[in-house]
Formats: sequence, structure tokens, C-alpha cells
Amino acid sequence: QLQASGGGLVQPGGSLRLSCSGSGNIFGGNVMGWYRLVPGKPRELVAAIGTSGATTYADSVKGRFSISRDYVNNMVYLQMNSRKSEDTAVYYCNALTATRAHIWGQGTLVTVSS
Repeated sequence: QLQASGGGLVQPGGSLRLSCSGSGNIFGGNVMGWYRLVPGKPRELVAAIGTSGATTYADSVKGRFSISRDYVNNMVYLQMNSRKSEDTAVYYCNALTATRAHIWGQGTLVTVSS
């Protein structure tokens, strides 16, 4: 239902953009977000964007990452700049419905390494 793409290998300080696509009935009216998972650590909310465009970010990515959504094409993006090695993780696209249900897409691996 949600398809994430754009992961890969990036050097420290580099940039990468993740994309998430899905059907309109998932995007419409829901908060969209990106989470990341590192083995041995709890899943972390990286960024989220509401239907009004309001955004929230984890402290660890503020000023470096930017989330946006395309209401026409049902897409959500995560622009990641100034990458650090600790950003290495599997990133998941997520939709949070009005009933607080989570809809997950498959993860995309992002590796930050020189």
C-alpha cells in the first residue's frame, strides 16, 4: 500500500531523497511520516507532516532533513542533507490514520559511509 524508494549508499555530508507513494485513500486525511530502525534500538520517528502541511522532526535531524508531501500525486518525500553515519538505518514510510492506526510501507536501507 505504501512504497518507499530512494535508499542507498551516501557519503557523510551527502544528500539523499526518499520517496513514498501510495493510493489516495491512504494519503488523504492522514498524517504521513518517516520512521527509521537501527538494529538494537527502538524505532524512531524521523519526521511527520500533517494534512495542513505542519511538520515535526526528531531533534537529531532538525535542520538537516525536510519532509514534504505532494497532495496531487500522493507522494511524500524526505530530503536528507548533511548525512551522518548515525543516520544509517532502514527508513519506513508511515501513514497515521484518524483512528490512530498505522499503515506501513516496506523499508528502504540508507547507509552513510565513506
